[in-house]
Amino acid sequence: MVQAILIEKPEDTQTVALKEIELPPLAEGDVAVDVAYSTLNYKDALAITGAGPVVRSFPMVPGIDCSGIVTESNHPDFAKGDRVVLNGWGVGEKHWGGLAERAHLKGDWLVKLPEGISLRQAMAIGTAGYTAMLCVMALEAHGVTPERGEVVVTGATGGVGSVATALLGKLGYTVAAVTGRPEEEAYLKSLGASSIVAREEVSGKARPLNKERWAGAVDVVGGEVLANVLSMMAYRGTVAACGLAGSMSLPTSVAPFILRNVTLAGVDSVMCPLEDRIEAWNRLAADLDMDKLAAMEMEVALEDVIATAPKFLEGKVRGRIVVPVAPELG
Repeated sequence: MVQAILIEKPEDTQTVALKEIELPPLAEGDVAVDVAYSTLNYKDALAITGAGPVVRSFPMVPGIDCSGIVTESNHPDFAKGDRVVLNGWGVGEKHWGGLAERAHLKGDWLVKLPEGISLRQAMAIGTAGYTAMLCVMALEAHGVTPERGEVVVTGATGGVGSVATALLGKLGYTVAAVTGRPEEEAYLKSLGASSIVAREEVSGKARPLNKERWAGAVDVVGGEVLANVLSMMAYRGTVAACGLAGSMSLPTSVAPFILRNVTLAGVDSVMCPLEDRIEAWNRLAADLDMDKLAAMEMEVALEDVIATAPKFLEGKVRGRIVVPVAPELG
């Protein structure tokens, strides 16, 4: 029996509580992981509050991320004592997740942590930071170099935005950070932003084309914000789009694509192939300033996760939330 957050829906009403549960048996190819740290992400907040249709089956242990130590393995690539990290793969949606003391996970979903990243740092990074790295890799793959010009990051005070700002800044890019919270200017500039863009500048109905401003972009918002960013991209610019915090819609035209040769590169972290995950985590070990990572995290105990979840939906969360489950593991 292990302590876990459990979401249940016995009839039409969802309930959520911290309680003792029994994990299913370890199947062929599965790995048992003692969870050292987990996180609270936007998707977890939607699942816990019931504000979005995230959970596909009940009962469900939320938590799309975890890091920990392998205690038992039926998978050839993992052995007892390995330090591993999990991101995505439908965990916390279709398969019991990481907001628990132990998790039984498919070995094909796990990545061995590279040297230089601790179990705690892995969850300070989490899916948000790993997604930010995938976005940076997408910009690089489309030829967006620091010499090409400024890169804009929307939703910059959130988890993806904060890590993307830090990564781009360290890699030599000039970063414009979009936020609706002007009081966070000092925080964003400490991460590596060169300038702050008020959310109002990229809000409202977008024109087909606006003045060229940016060579690249990382967008987590979608909707009118993404449409405005696309209209302001420089010739042959690239937007790495990974989120829909504002809207799933995209009210734009073909003008940026056929008149300025703009690329809209979709970035998915949930089903991302293993080789790309390994590359992203190795790049994070090399390219992320861990002092800046520490500045963007806050800690919430497992028993306080349920009460904290609504703050995500109220826009009151900055950076990353780390959930220490068994920090003594390392």
